Amino acid sequence: MADAALSNPKEAERRRKARQTYQQREAKRVRQLVTPEGAALNLKIASGGERAGAFLLDFTLQIIAIIALAFLASFIASGFGWDGQRMAFALIGLLIFGVRNFYFIGFELSRKAATPGKRAIGLRVAARDGGRLTANAVIARNFMRELEVFLPFQAALGFGFGGGGVSGWINLLILLWCLIFLLFPLFNRDKLRIGDLVAGTMVIHAPKVKLLADVASSTPRINKTAFAFTPAQLDIYGVHELHVLEDVLRQSTDEIKRNVAGRIAQKIGWTPQTGDTDTAFLEAFYASLRARLEQGMLFGQKKTDKFDRS
Repeated sequence: MADAALSNPKEAERRRKARQTYQQREAKRVRQLVTPEGAALNLKIASGGERAGAFLLDFTLQIIAIIALAFLASFIASGFGWDGQRMAFALIGLLIFGVRNFYFIGFELSRKAATPGKRAIGLRVAARDGGRLTANAVIARNFMRELEVFLPFQAALGFGFGGGGVSGWINLLILLWCLIFLLFPLFNRDKLRIGDLVAGTMVIHAPKVKLLADVASSTPRINKTAFAFTPAQLDIYGVHELHVLEDVLRQSTDEIKRNVAGRIAQKIGWTPQTGDTDTAFLEAFYASLRARLEQGMLFGQKKTDKFDRS
């Protein structure tokens, strides 16, 4: 295929234009988030199709969980006769309510900030201001899903809407209401749901951040004795800040590194020495913080971020 493209200028030009079109389309999905530490991260927002696919996966998992739990409840209650059947119906109703309302909240409050469906596609929820994703934001965006998805779904099926002599105008208003909520993400550049607007969140491609050894080990120019951080200084930050710092070291500009180094030095009470560079300071602090966090994890002590006081 490559030889054919080289020998056919028109085919090569067509591929070049297709590649440029794809790159331009992907560039439109990139948003810059500035973290409280001053690090500017370029993250790609999820497309409408990706969000719909993740929701369908999660909805399927919810149905499977409800069926499995309902079967288990019925089996347990089967030995209690008629009273057992009524108990089973009540228990199944509670299970449906719990799975429907707390499935998304529980998973998005986790460290991954993503449901199994989002994780399968490589997505996660993030705060639009670049800060920490709070429990209030997660709860708000997911309770709004009741208005955005489940009630329109019930309306489409005619459960409680559109029947019993309801006029055609009412049916039309219900249809418009459903379309506004369901199609809202398609008509804004960040593909936000109403719940995202209320909660100040967005869905992005999960950045590939890991505690990689090469950042900490590829620093032969660091004078280890020049950067001796105390445990108190290192305990100010957690895993989240370590991930942010890794991104800064990998893909940021010298100006961003200078700003982040200044913020960290001010936060921990560090006085820069003559001859110290911003990159050397950040790399030394990254290596020391990483070692400190890994040591804590060995004893079951995990500091999620700078707000974690446990």
